[in-house]
Amino acid sequence: MTDYDAIIVGSGPNGLSAAVTLARAGLKVIVYERNPTIGGGARTAELTLPGFLHDVCSAVHPMALASGFFRRFGLDQRIDLRVPEVSYGHPLDDGRAGIAWRDLDRTADGLGVDGAAWKSLMGPLVANAGRVAQFTGSQLLQLPRHPLTAALFGLRSLEQGSPAWNLRFREDVAPAMLSGVGAHSIRPMPSLATAGAALSLGTYAHAHGWPIPIGGSQSIVNALADDLRAHGGEIVTDTEIFSLDELPSSKAVLLDVSAKSMLRLATLPEAYRRRVERFRYGGAVAKVDFALSGPVPWTNLDLRRAGTLHVGGTRAEIAAAEADVAAGRHSEKPYVLVAQPSIADPTRAPEGGHVLWAYTHVPHDSSLDQTEAITRQIERFAPGFRDLVLARSSMTARDMENYNPNYVGGDIASGGASFAQLLARPVLSPEPWRTPAPGVYLCSSSTPPGPGVHGLPGYYAARSALRHEFGITAAPNLAPSPATTSAP
Repeated sequence: MTDYDAIIVGSGPNGLSAAVTLARAGLKVIVYERNPTIGGGARTAELTLPGFLHDVCSAVHPMALASGFFRRFGLDQRIDLRVPEVSYGHPLDDGRAGIAWRDLDRTADGLGVDGAAWKSLMGPLVANAGRVAQFTGSQLLQLPRHPLTAALFGLRSLEQGSPAWNLRFREDVAPAMLSGVGAHSIRPMPSLATAGAALSLGTYAHAHGWPIPIGGSQSIVNALADDLRAHGGEIVTDTEIFSLDELPSSKAVLLDVSAKSMLRLATLPEAYRRRVERFRYGGAVAKVDFALSGPVPWTNLDLRRAGTLHVGGTRAEIAAAEADVAAGRHSEKPYVLVAQPSIADPTRAPEGGHVLWAYTHVPHDSSLDQTEAITRQIERFAPGFRDLVLARSSMTARDMENYNPNYVGGDIASGGASFAQLLARPVLSPEPWRTPAPGVYLCSSSTPPGPGVHGLPGYYAARSALRHEFGITAAPNLAPSPATTSAP
Protein backbone atom coordinates (compact mmCIF):
# COMPACT_ATOMS: atom_id res chain seq x y z
CA MET A 1 0.00 0.00 0.00
CA THR A 2 1.21 3.50 -0.78
CA ASP A 3 0.21 6.75 0.86
CA TYR A 4 0.28 8.57 -2.48
CA ASP A 5 0.65 7.56 -6.09
CA ALA A 6 3.00 10.46 -6.82
CA ILE A 7 4.86 13.09 -4.82
CA ILE A 8 6.18 16.38 -6.21
CA VAL A 9 8.96 18.30 -4.48
CA GLY A 10 8.79 21.97 -5.46
CA SER A 11 5.79 24.07 -6.52
CA GLY A 12 7.22 26.11 -9.38
CA PRO A 13 5.44 26.06 -12.74
CA ASN A 14 7.18 22.79 -13.66
CA GLY A 15 6.35 21.05 -10.40
CA LEU A 16 2.73 22.12 -10.66
CA SER A 17 2.43 21.19 -14.33
CA ALA A 18 3.68 17.71 -13.40
CA ALA A 19 1.23 17.52 -10.51
CA VAL A 20 -1.72 18.62 -12.66
CA THR A 21 -0.84 16.10 -15.38
CA LEU A 22 -0.64 13.24 -12.88
CA ALA A 23 -3.79 14.25 -11.01
CA ARG A 24 -5.69 14.55 -14.28
CA ALA A 25 -4.69 10.93 -14.96
CA GLY A 26 -6.56 9.94 -11.81
CA LEU A 27 -3.59 9.62 -9.45
CA LYS A 28 -3.38 10.69 -5.82
CA VAL A 29 -0.83 13.53 -5.78
CA ILE A 30 0.80 15.72 -3.15
CA VAL A 31 3.18 18.68 -3.61
CA TYR A 32 5.72 19.86 -1.02
CA GLU A 33 7.01 23.46 -1.08
CA ARG A 34 9.77 24.88 1.16
CA ASN A 35 8.46 28.47 1.02
CA PRO A 36 5.31 29.83 2.69
CA THR A 37 3.75 30.48 -0.73
CA ILE A 38 3.76 28.42 -3.89
CA GLY A 39 5.21 29.55 -7.18
CA GLY A 40 8.98 29.20 -7.28
CA GLY A 41 9.97 31.35 -10.26
CA ALA A 42 6.45 32.71 -10.75
CA ARG A 43 5.50 34.55 -7.56
CA THR A 44 4.11 38.03 -6.97
CA ALA A 45 4.54 40.01 -3.74
CA GLU A 46 4.62 43.51 -2.23
CA LEU A 47 8.39 43.87 -2.28
CA THR A 48 8.60 47.64 -1.86
CA LEU A 49 5.50 49.54 -0.68
CA PRO A 50 1.92 48.52 0.17
CA GLY A 51 -0.18 48.21 -2.96
CA PHE A 52 2.79 47.78 -5.31
CA LEU A 53 2.76 44.18 -6.61
CA HIS A 54 6.09 43.00 -7.99
CA ASP A 55 6.93 39.75 -9.74
CA VAL A 56 9.62 38.11 -7.63
CA CYS A 57 11.22 36.31 -10.60
CA SER A 58 9.50 36.04 -14.01
CA ALA A 59 7.32 38.94 -15.16
CA VAL A 60 6.47 38.74 -18.89
CA HIS A 61 5.68 35.37 -20.45
CA PRO A 62 6.54 34.82 -24.13
CA MET A 63 5.66 31.11 -23.78
CA ALA A 64 2.26 31.58 -22.13
CA LEU A 65 0.53 31.34 -25.50
CA ALA A 66 3.14 29.13 -27.20
CA SER A 67 3.90 26.34 -24.73
CA GLY A 68 2.39 23.01 -25.67
CA PHE A 69 1.50 22.40 -22.04
CA PHE A 70 -0.18 25.79 -21.53
CA ARG A 71 -2.13 25.36 -24.77
CA ARG A 72 -3.41 21.98 -23.60
CA PHE A 73 -4.13 23.43 -20.16
CA GLY A 74 -6.03 26.37 -21.69
CA LEU A 75 -4.13 28.96 -19.64
CA ASP A 76 -5.53 31.85 -21.66
CA GLN A 77 -9.04 30.69 -20.75
CA ARG A 78 -8.28 30.48 -17.03
CA ILE A 79 -6.53 33.81 -16.39
CA ASP A 80 -6.48 37.26 -17.95
CA LEU A 81 -3.42 37.63 -20.18
CA ARG A 82 -2.92 41.11 -21.61
CA VAL A 83 -0.75 41.37 -24.72
CA PRO A 84 0.90 44.77 -25.21
CA GLU A 85 0.90 46.18 -28.74
CA VAL A 86 4.69 46.38 -28.52
CA SER A 87 6.18 43.01 -27.55
CA TYR A 88 9.59 44.47 -26.76
CA GLY A 89 11.52 47.66 -27.32
CA HIS A 90 15.22 48.34 -27.64
CA PRO A 91 16.40 51.87 -26.84
CA LEU A 92 19.46 53.32 -28.49
CA ASP A 93 21.16 56.66 -28.02
CA ASP A 94 19.84 59.88 -29.59
CA GLY A 95 16.23 58.84 -28.96
CA ARG A 96 16.26 56.01 -31.49
CA ALA A 97 14.75 52.64 -30.70
CA GLY A 98 13.93 49.33 -32.25
CA ILE A 99 10.24 48.54 -31.77
CA ALA A 100 9.05 44.94 -32.09
CA TRP A 101 5.35 45.42 -32.71
CA ARG A 102 3.18 42.34 -32.69
CA ASP A 103 2.56 43.20 -36.34
CA LEU A 104 5.60 41.96 -38.30
CA ASP A 105 4.96 44.33 -41.22
CA ARG A 106 4.78 47.33 -38.90
CA THR A 107 8.04 46.27 -37.29
CA ALA A 108 9.73 45.95 -40.66
CA ASP A 109 8.42 49.35 -41.76
CA GLY A 110 10.09 50.92 -38.73
CA LEU A 111 13.47 49.41 -39.60
CA GLY A 112 13.89 51.35 -42.85
CA VAL A 113 16.53 49.83 -45.12
CA ASP A 114 16.74 46.74 -42.89
CA GLY A 115 12.98 46.13 -42.89
CA ALA A 116 13.04 43.65 -45.77
CA ALA A 117 15.94 41.75 -44.20
CA TRP A 118 14.10 41.52 -40.87
CA LYS A 119 11.00 40.26 -42.59
CA SER A 120 12.93 37.66 -44.61
CA LEU A 121 14.61 36.41 -41.41
CA MET A 122 11.55 36.31 -39.16
CA GLY A 123 8.65 35.95 -41.60
CA PRO A 124 8.98 32.20 -42.38
CA LEU A 125 9.37 31.42 -38.66
CA VAL A 126 6.35 33.52 -37.70
CA ALA A 127 4.29 31.78 -40.40
CA ASN A 128 5.21 28.45 -38.76
CA ALA A 129 5.17 29.64 -35.14
CA GLY A 130 3.34 26.57 -33.85
CA ARG A 131 5.93 24.26 -35.38
CA VAL A 132 8.76 26.44 -34.06
CA ALA A 133 7.25 26.18 -30.57
CA GLN A 134 6.97 22.40 -30.89
CA PHE A 135 10.59 22.04 -32.02
CA THR A 136 12.15 24.43 -29.51
CA GLY A 137 9.84 23.19 -26.75
CA SER A 138 11.13 19.62 -27.04
CA GLN A 139 14.46 18.07 -26.29
CA LEU A 140 17.08 18.42 -29.03
CA LEU A 141 17.90 14.69 -29.02
CA GLN A 142 15.00 13.73 -31.26
CA LEU A 143 13.88 13.28 -34.82
CA PRO A 144 12.01 16.55 -35.53
CA ARG A 145 8.30 16.20 -36.05
CA HIS A 146 8.49 18.96 -38.65
CA PRO A 147 11.91 18.57 -40.29
CA LEU A 148 11.56 21.47 -42.74
CA THR A 149 10.77 23.90 -39.92
CA ALA A 150 13.62 22.47 -37.85
CA ALA A 151 16.00 22.94 -40.79
CA LEU A 152 14.72 26.48 -41.36
CA PHE A 153 15.25 27.34 -37.71
CA GLY A 154 18.63 25.63 -37.62
CA LEU A 155 20.03 27.46 -40.64
CA ARG A 156 18.96 30.83 -39.25
CA SER A 157 20.47 29.91 -35.89
CA LEU A 158 23.76 29.06 -37.60
CA GLU A 159 23.74 32.45 -39.28
CA GLN A 160 22.89 34.50 -36.21
CA GLY A 161 25.04 32.33 -33.95
CA SER A 162 28.24 32.82 -35.95
CA PRO A 163 30.42 35.74 -37.12
CA ALA A 164 28.05 35.95 -40.10
CA TRP A 165 25.45 37.54 -37.80
CA ASN A 166 26.21 41.04 -39.08
CA LEU A 167 26.02 40.26 -42.79
CA ARG A 168 22.24 40.44 -43.17
CA PHE A 169 21.74 44.01 -41.89
CA ARG A 170 23.13 47.39 -42.99
CA GLU A 171 22.27 49.54 -39.95
CA ASP A 172 22.52 49.05 -36.18
CA VAL A 173 18.90 48.91 -34.94
CA ALA A 174 17.88 45.44 -36.18
CA PRO A 175 21.10 43.74 -34.98
CA ALA A 176 20.67 45.38 -31.57
CA MET A 177 17.10 44.08 -31.36
CA LEU A 178 18.20 40.50 -32.03
CA SER A 179 21.04 40.78 -29.55
CA GLY A 180 18.69 42.07 -26.86
CA VAL A 181 16.41 39.06 -27.24
CA GLY A 182 19.30 36.62 -27.53
CA ALA A 183 20.82 37.88 -24.29
CA HIS A 184 17.91 36.30 -22.39
CA SER A 185 20.00 33.12 -22.53
CA ILE A 186 22.82 34.68 -20.44
CA ARG A 187 25.53 33.40 -22.78
CA PRO A 188 28.45 34.92 -24.70
CA MET A 189 27.46 35.96 -28.20
CA PRO A 190 27.34 35.10 -30.99
CA SER A 191 26.54 31.47 -30.20
CA LEU A 192 23.96 28.89 -31.20
CA ALA A 193 22.24 29.23 -27.83
CA THR A 194 21.84 33.01 -28.04
CA ALA A 195 20.70 32.79 -31.66
CA GLY A 196 18.14 30.13 -30.81
CA ALA A 197 16.76 32.26 -27.99
CA ALA A 198 16.58 35.33 -30.23
CA LEU A 199 14.77 33.53 -33.03
CA SER A 200 12.31 31.57 -30.91
CA LEU A 201 11.35 34.44 -28.60
CA GLY A 202 11.32 36.81 -31.56
CA THR A 203 8.96 34.47 -33.39
CA TYR A 204 6.49 34.53 -30.50
CA ALA A 205 6.76 38.33 -30.29
CA HIS A 206 5.28 38.64 -33.77
CA ALA A 207 3.08 35.54 -33.83
CA HIS A 208 1.03 36.29 -30.70
CA GLY A 209 2.94 38.75 -28.51
CA TRP A 210 4.47 38.48 -25.05
CA PRO A 211 1.60 38.38 -22.53
CA ILE A 212 1.47 39.98 -19.10
CA PRO A 213 -0.75 38.14 -16.58
CA ILE A 214 -3.18 40.39 -14.76
CA GLY A 215 -2.45 40.26 -11.05
CA GLY A 216 1.11 39.12 -11.61
CA SER A 217 2.89 35.88 -12.41
CA GLN A 218 1.34 34.41 -9.27
CA SER A 219 -1.92 34.10 -11.21
CA ILE A 220 -0.33 31.44 -13.42
CA VAL A 221 0.66 29.18 -10.53
CA ASN A 222 -2.62 29.86 -8.75
CA ALA A 223 -4.49 28.57 -11.81
CA LEU A 224 -2.36 25.43 -11.78
CA ALA A 225 -2.86 24.94 -8.06
CA ASP A 226 -6.63 25.44 -8.35
CA ASP A 227 -6.82 22.77 -11.03
CA LEU A 228 -4.66 20.39 -8.99
CA ARG A 229 -6.88 20.76 -5.94
CA ALA A 230 -10.01 20.38 -8.08
CA HIS A 231 -8.70 16.95 -9.10
CA GLY A 232 -7.90 15.79 -5.59
CA GLY A 233 -4.30 16.96 -5.29
CA GLU A 234 -2.78 18.38 -2.11
CA ILE A 235 -0.19 21.12 -1.53
CA VAL A 236 1.88 21.44 1.63
CA THR A 237 3.87 24.66 2.10
CA ASP A 238 6.55 25.67 4.62
CA THR A 239 8.04 22.19 4.36
CA GLU A 240 11.57 21.72 3.09
CA ILE A 241 12.57 18.23 2.05
CA PHE A 242 16.17 17.30 2.83
CA SER A 243 16.02 13.65 1.75
CA LEU A 244 13.57 11.50 -0.17
CA ASP A 245 13.59 9.21 2.88
CA GLU A 246 11.44 11.84 4.65
CA LEU A 247 8.59 11.45 2.17
CA PRO A 248 5.53 9.24 2.49
CA SER A 249 5.57 6.12 0.36
CA SER A 250 4.66 6.48 -3.30
CA LYS A 251 5.30 4.88 -6.67
CA ALA A 252 6.81 8.04 -8.21
CA VAL A 253 8.66 11.11 -6.94
CA LEU A 254 9.13 14.07 -9.28
CA LEU A 255 11.68 16.69 -8.29
CA ASP A 256 11.21 20.29 -9.36
CA VAL A 257 14.71 21.09 -8.12
CA SER A 258 18.06 21.78 -9.74
CA ALA A 259 20.20 18.85 -10.82
CA LYS A 260 22.56 19.79 -7.99
CA SER A 261 19.79 19.55 -5.40
CA MET A 262 18.67 16.22 -6.83
CA LEU A 263 22.09 14.80 -5.99
CA ARG A 264 21.58 15.85 -2.37
CA LEU A 265 18.04 14.50 -2.10
CA ALA A 266 18.21 11.16 -3.86
CA THR A 267 20.31 8.01 -3.68
CA LEU A 268 21.54 7.53 -7.24
CA PRO A 269 23.89 5.07 -8.97
CA GLU A 270 27.48 6.33 -8.87
CA ALA A 271 27.95 6.38 -12.66
CA TYR A 272 24.83 8.50 -13.14
CA ARG A 273 25.82 10.76 -10.24
CA ARG A 274 29.20 11.45 -11.86
CA ARG A 275 27.50 12.39 -15.13
CA VAL A 276 25.17 14.82 -13.37
CA GLU A 277 28.08 16.33 -11.45
CA ARG A 278 29.55 17.40 -14.81
CA PHE A 279 26.47 19.55 -15.46
CA ARG A 280 27.54 23.20 -15.21
CA TYR A 281 25.76 26.32 -13.97
CA GLY A 282 26.07 29.57 -15.88
CA GLY A 283 25.93 33.32 -15.54
CA ALA A 284 23.72 34.82 -12.89
CA VAL A 285 21.26 37.66 -12.45
CA ALA A 286 20.95 40.48 -9.94
CA LYS A 287 17.51 42.02 -9.72
CA VAL A 288 15.95 45.31 -8.65
CA ASP A 289 12.24 46.11 -8.34
CA PHE A 290 11.14 49.73 -8.36
CA ALA A 291 7.99 51.40 -7.06
CA LEU A 292 7.47 54.53 -9.20
CA SER A 293 5.33 57.64 -8.90
CA GLY A 294 4.68 57.60 -12.66
CA PRO A 295 5.56 55.84 -15.92
CA VAL A 296 9.18 55.64 -17.03
CA PRO A 297 9.98 58.72 -19.18
CA TRP A 298 11.63 56.90 -22.06
CA THR A 299 12.98 59.37 -24.60
CA ASN A 300 11.45 57.37 -27.43
CA LEU A 301 7.70 57.54 -26.87
CA ASP A 302 6.95 54.14 -28.43
CA LEU A 303 8.97 52.49 -25.65
CA ARG A 304 6.32 53.61 -23.18
CA ARG A 305 3.98 51.06 -24.81
CA ALA A 306 6.35 48.08 -24.53
CA GLY A 307 5.84 45.37 -21.94
CA THR A 308 9.52 44.41 -22.15
CA LEU A 309 12.66 46.40 -22.92
CA HIS A 310 16.23 45.31 -23.58
CA VAL A 311 18.44 48.08 -22.25
CA GLY A 312 22.08 47.90 -23.22
CA GLY A 313 22.70 49.84 -26.40
CA THR A 314 24.15 48.46 -29.61
CA ARG A 315 24.89 44.87 -30.55
CA ALA A 316 28.58 45.47 -29.82
CA GLU A 317 27.80 46.90 -26.36
CA ILE A 318 25.57 43.98 -25.43
CA ALA A 319 28.10 41.43 -26.68
CA ALA A 320 30.82 43.17 -24.64
CA ALA A 321 28.66 43.15 -21.51
CA GLU A 322 27.89 39.45 -21.86
CA ALA A 323 31.58 38.71 -22.49
CA ASP A 324 32.39 40.48 -19.23
CA VAL A 325 29.98 38.25 -17.33
CA ALA A 326 31.38 35.10 -18.93
CA ALA A 327 34.86 36.23 -17.87
CA GLY A 328 33.73 36.78 -14.27
CA ARG A 329 33.57 40.58 -14.44
CA HIS A 330 30.77 43.05 -13.67
CA SER A 331 30.17 45.14 -16.77
CA GLU A 332 30.37 48.93 -16.53
CA LYS A 333 27.60 49.14 -19.13
CA PRO A 334 25.52 46.05 -18.35
CA TYR A 335 22.69 44.56 -20.32
CA VAL A 336 19.45 45.15 -18.39
CA LEU A 337 16.21 43.27 -19.01
CA VAL A 338 13.29 45.51 -18.03
CA ALA A 339 9.57 44.82 -17.72
CA GLN A 340 6.91 47.45 -17.09
CA PRO A 341 3.82 45.34 -16.39
CA SER A 342 1.73 48.15 -14.97
CA ILE A 343 1.32 49.66 -18.46
CA ALA A 344 -1.05 46.75 -19.13
CA ASP A 345 -2.12 45.85 -15.60
CA PRO A 346 -3.39 48.71 -13.43
CA THR A 347 -3.85 46.33 -10.48
CA ARG A 348 -0.09 46.28 -9.88
CA ALA A 349 0.12 49.74 -8.27
CA PRO A 350 -2.04 52.40 -6.62
CA GLU A 351 -3.60 54.95 -8.96
CA GLY A 352 -0.92 56.97 -10.72
CA GLY A 353 1.84 54.62 -9.59
CA HIS A 354 3.80 52.04 -11.56
CA VAL A 355 6.07 49.06 -10.91
CA LEU A 356 9.25 48.36 -12.81
CA TRP A 357 11.01 45.00 -12.89
CA ALA A 358 14.67 44.85 -13.89
CA TYR A 359 17.57 42.45 -13.78
CA THR A 360 21.10 42.46 -15.11
CA HIS A 361 23.59 39.71 -15.72
CA VAL A 362 26.46 39.24 -13.27
CA PRO A 363 29.15 36.62 -12.66
CA HIS A 364 28.13 33.36 -11.01
CA ASP A 365 27.62 33.71 -7.24
CA SER A 366 28.07 37.48 -7.27
CA SER A 367 27.30 39.31 -4.02
CA LEU A 368 27.48 42.80 -5.56
CA ASP A 369 24.32 44.93 -5.41
CA GLN A 370 23.42 46.21 -8.89
CA THR A 371 20.90 48.92 -8.00
CA GLU A 372 23.08 51.79 -9.17
CA ALA A 373 24.26 50.03 -12.35
CA ILE A 374 20.68 49.24 -13.37
CA THR A 375 19.42 52.71 -12.49
CA ARG A 376 22.24 54.33 -14.48
CA GLN A 377 21.46 52.31 -17.61
CA ILE A 378 17.74 53.10 -17.45
CA GLU A 379 18.47 56.79 -16.82
CA ARG A 380 20.65 56.77 -19.94
CA PHE A 381 17.58 56.22 -22.11
CA ALA A 382 14.95 57.72 -19.77
CA PRO A 383 16.33 60.93 -18.20
CA GLY A 384 14.46 61.75 -15.00
CA PHE A 385 13.85 58.12 -14.07
CA ARG A 386 15.61 58.52 -10.72
CA ASP A 387 13.18 61.25 -9.67
CA LEU A 388 10.23 58.82 -9.99
CA VAL A 389 11.61 56.16 -7.65
CA LEU A 390 9.57 55.88 -4.44
CA ALA A 391 11.21 52.68 -3.19
CA ARG A 392 13.30 49.80 -4.43
CA SER A 393 14.03 46.19 -3.52
CA SER A 394 17.31 44.61 -4.57
CA MET A 395 18.49 40.98 -4.77
CA THR A 396 22.05 39.96 -5.54
CA ALA A 397 22.85 36.69 -7.28
CA ARG A 398 23.46 35.09 -3.89
CA ASP A 399 20.12 36.42 -2.68
CA MET A 400 18.47 34.75 -5.67
CA GLU A 401 19.88 31.37 -4.66
CA ASN A 402 18.89 31.91 -1.03
CA TYR A 403 15.34 32.58 -2.19
CA ASN A 404 15.30 29.61 -4.56
CA PRO A 405 18.03 26.92 -4.35
CA ASN A 406 17.23 26.00 -7.95
CA TYR A 407 19.03 29.22 -8.93
CA VAL A 408 22.51 27.86 -8.21
CA GLY A 409 24.84 30.83 -7.81
CA GLY A 410 22.07 33.05 -9.17
CA ASP A 411 21.66 31.05 -12.39
CA ILE A 412 17.93 31.34 -13.05
CA ALA A 413 18.17 28.78 -15.88
CA SER A 414 19.01 25.99 -13.37
CA GLY A 415 22.01 25.14 -15.53
CA GLY A 416 23.92 27.00 -18.21
CA ALA A 417 21.89 27.09 -21.44
CA SER A 418 24.73 26.34 -23.85
CA PHE A 419 23.94 24.30 -26.95
CA ALA A 420 25.74 21.29 -25.43
CA GLN A 421 23.74 21.56 -22.20
CA LEU A 422 20.47 21.98 -24.04
CA LEU A 423 21.32 18.72 -25.80
CA ALA A 424 22.46 16.89 -22.63
CA ARG A 425 20.26 18.28 -19.85
CA PRO A 426 21.45 17.21 -17.32
CA VAL A 427 22.71 14.08 -19.14
CA LEU A 428 22.51 12.84 -22.71
CA SER A 429 19.51 10.54 -22.79
CA PRO A 430 16.43 9.89 -24.92
CA GLU A 431 14.41 10.33 -21.71
CA PRO A 432 16.44 12.71 -19.51
CA TRP A 433 13.63 13.32 -17.00
CA ARG A 434 13.84 9.69 -15.79
CA THR A 435 16.70 8.81 -13.44
CA PRO A 436 18.11 5.32 -12.80
CA ALA A 437 16.69 5.40 -9.26
CA PRO A 438 13.37 3.52 -9.22
CA GLY A 439 10.43 5.92 -9.52
CA VAL A 440 12.56 9.09 -9.29
CA TYR A 441 12.21 11.79 -11.95
CA LEU A 442 13.69 15.27 -12.44
CA CYS A 443 11.19 17.82 -13.72
CA SER A 444 12.88 21.21 -13.33
CA SER A 445 14.53 23.55 -15.85
CA SER A 446 17.62 21.36 -15.45
CA THR A 447 15.83 19.09 -17.95
CA PRO A 448 14.57 19.75 -21.52
CA PRO A 449 13.51 22.00 -22.95
CA GLY A 450 15.25 24.17 -20.35
CA PRO A 451 14.54 27.56 -18.80
CA GLY A 452 11.37 29.62 -19.05
CA VAL A 453 7.86 29.60 -17.62
CA HIS A 454 6.22 27.03 -19.87
CA GLY A 455 5.60 23.97 -17.67
CA LEU A 456 7.08 21.62 -20.26
CA PRO A 457 9.76 19.85 -18.15
CA GLY A 458 7.07 18.97 -15.62
CA TYR A 459 4.67 17.81 -18.30
CA TYR A 460 7.26 15.62 -20.01
CA ALA A 461 8.46 14.14 -16.71
CA ALA A 462 4.88 13.35 -15.69
CA ARG A 463 4.17 11.67 -19.03
CA SER A 464 7.32 9.58 -18.55
CA ALA A 465 6.25 8.60 -15.04
CA LEU A 466 2.76 7.71 -16.21
CA ARG A 467 4.20 5.32 -18.80
CA HIS A 468 6.88 3.68 -16.70
CA GLU A 469 5.35 3.58 -13.21
CA PHE A 470 1.62 3.32 -13.93
CA GLY A 471 1.34 1.87 -17.43
CA ILE A 472 -0.68 4.86 -18.63
CA THR A 473 0.21 5.77 -22.22
CA ALA A 474 -2.69 8.05 -23.14
CA ALA A 475 -2.19 11.75 -22.54
CA PRO A 476 -4.63 13.03 -19.90
CA ASN A 477 -7.12 15.69 -20.91
CA LEU A 478 -5.92 19.00 -19.43
CA ALA A 479 -8.56 21.31 -20.90
CA PRO A 480 -10.47 23.56 -18.50
CA SER A 481 -14.09 22.97 -17.72
CA PRO A 482 -16.53 25.88 -18.08
CA ALA A 483 -16.55 26.25 -14.30
CA THR A 484 -12.80 26.92 -14.18
CA THR A 485 -12.73 29.38 -17.06
CA SER A 486 -12.39 32.93 -15.70
CA ALA A 487 -10.51 34.93 -18.33
CA PRO A 488 -12.54 37.24 -20.58
